[in-house]
Amino acid sequence: MCTAAYTYKPTHTHSTFHRTMRTVRSSVLCRLLPASFSLVLHGLVLVLVLLCITPHCQAVQAENVEVLEGGTAHISCRLQDYDGSIVVIQNPRRQTLFFNGTRALKDDRFQMVLFTPRLVRIALTNVSVSDEGGYFCQLYTDSTHHQVATLSVNVPPEMPTVEPKQEVVEGGDAELTCVSPRSKPAATLRWVRNGREIQGVVSQQENGKTFSVSSTIRIPVERKDNGAALSCEALHPALNGQKKIRHYRLDVNFAPTVRIVPPSGILREGDSLSLTCSITGNPLPRSIQWSRINDSLPERAEISGPTLQISRLSQSHNGTYLCQAQNNFGRAADHYTLLVYDPGAVVETHSAVPYAVIGGVLALLVFTVICVLIVTIWCSVRQKGSYLTHEASGLDEHGEVQEAFLNGNDASQGKKEYLL
Repeated sequence: MCTAAYTYKPTHTHSTFHRTMRTVRSSVLCRLLPASFSLVLHGLVLVLVLLCITPHCQAVQAENVEVLEGGTAHISCRLQDYDGSIVVIQNPRRQTLFFNGTRALKDDRFQMVLFTPRLVRIALTNVSVSDEGGYFCQLYTDSTHHQVATLSVNVPPEMPTVEPKQEVVEGGDAELTCVSPRSKPAATLRWVRNGREIQGVVSQQENGKTFSVSSTIRIPVERKDNGAALSCEALHPALNGQKKIRHYRLDVNFAPTVRIVPPSGILREGDSLSLTCSITGNPLPRSIQWSRINDSLPERAEISGPTLQISRLSQSHNGTYLCQAQNNFGRAADHYTLLVYDPGAVVETHSAVPYAVIGGVLALLVFTVICVLIVTIWCSVRQKGSYLTHEASGLDEHGEVQEAFLNGNDASQGKKEYLL
């Protein structure tokens, strides 16, 4: 601070001289310094005062701690100018945990890790959300000094679950709910199908210090969607970028379909017949019914699951055989007509290839080829006849052939007829 003048009562000449010079220098300095610099000095003094009342100048300092549930938390108390006074550490319920390094609370999860004049540190194992709160570091000197270390516990989500609201039937909607029952802070749920996100309706419920989160989607389904893959992903800061993923496959119920696989070739008396009934459906029908329309099954008929077998066929086995199946969502059937021939009977086989059409096409092609050959021969003969006629006309002009015609030459007459 600047002082305008000092007032002293000098007793010695030497000291009076020095005080006088000091007063002069102070007066000159105060005149030379601007008023703003004086304000800066006042500000510096204020900052020093504030620093001395901050934790940097306090006798005790505490550090906040963040830990995952089930982990170990280290709570530290830093001491300034420790003189051997009493140090007490209390939990958020103000119960004394340690008194000068000695455990006061019977909880084996708390252990004294370090006790020095500068640092006191305790460890809390198997941390739970109930351990959250402020832990008091107290130093008892002439006055009590204390600081609070705040313990925060994060709870990562467990593997989410997927629950269908009701049975999924083709032509309807599938309503699925993904649930993350416990996390802190609340987890984020995300539905994915074929690499694309499906927006769901999210709800959140607070259970004490943790949160339960659910996400519900509603999608239309068909028979082809049975077995389609979806996944529900849970994201959380405590997972460090990883995800908890629950995979789910759609279970779409639909009515059965039935198809009889027929045998190949002609069946004659004495042969064996084997018919297989191919069935689809969800759920798959447990029972298959074989029957013969307007008659009972032959005595030699044997049923093994979806297969019907008849040995030593005869014409009495002829008829229409029916395979039926059903589940809770519908019924389906297919039939096969059995025709057994005599061993020596000549049977016209019917193929899927339309031989009548092919025969007609071949006949047409043969006819076309014949027509082309006739036209070709006719054109060739005509061209040759025109040449001979032209040659005959040229000989008449020279008088060489005319005489043969007048004399009734048989060879010339034949050639003329040929030309005509």
